[in-house]
Amino acid sequence: MREAARLIELAGIGKTYGSGTVALSDVDASVREGGFVSLVGPSGCGKSTLLRIIAGLIAPDHGQLSWPASGARPSDIGFVFQDATLMPWARVAENVYLPLKLKGVAENEAMPRVHDALARVGLTDFANAFPRELSGGMKMRVSIARALVTEPPVLLMDEPFAALDEFTRENLDDDLVTLWREQRFTTIFVTHSIYESVYLSERVLVMGARPGRILADIAIDAPYPRGRAFRESASYIETCARVSAALREGVAA
Repeated sequence: MREAARLIELAGIGKTYGSGTVALSDVDASVREGGFVSLVGPSGCGKSTLLRIIAGLIAPDHGQLSWPASGARPSDIGFVFQDATLMPWARVAENVYLPLKLKGVAENEAMPRVHDALARVGLTDFANAFPRELSGGMKMRVSIARALVTEPPVLLMDEPFAALDEFTRENLDDDLVTLWREQRFTTIFVTHSIYESVYLSERVLVMGARPGRILADIAIDAPYPRGRAFRESASYIETCARVSAALREGVAA
């Protein structure tokens, strides 16, 4: 099987904020097309800053971000934040429609895509509900549907499940893996959870304390689909221990 092309290449990326805080320093990494990569690191190490640079929301101060496989940053990049950030006055379908509305797609043309996106996250029956009527996990599913409705080639996720209970989080992890395997969008997932990063990813990039940089690139050698058996396996526990050790070294450094 042909190895996937490099989609994103980061070389010497650095970012210093106006306050003088050096958020990132000499970040080198690459992400292959269709891959699933998690970023883990201590609080304040620049994970979210790096994600925003990849999305084009902010610019690095030095270094180069390139897209070898496509030549340029895709026009559609899905972004899921820690907070679902739904419009409380709008129904679920209207929230999911928003990215298409901003692109000028007529509502009657967009609705089949909206309902397809909701079906993918298991919310077909809640298209007409308001966000206040949904649980935290359901709100996050709406946020994921909204990010996927434009069928982006890249999905960036910034601690999307951090505020959820463990049971809901595990279910959403499984749902996310299923969506990724079906559609093969390139995914970069920021999390504080070592266990979540190992469960979800093909690779885990471990970042050191601020200024952030990549200290370890750990491959997760486990087939998909994954489930309870993988969570309880010796290989899962051993890989979590490797990521944890790398993280501790980064914090100490």
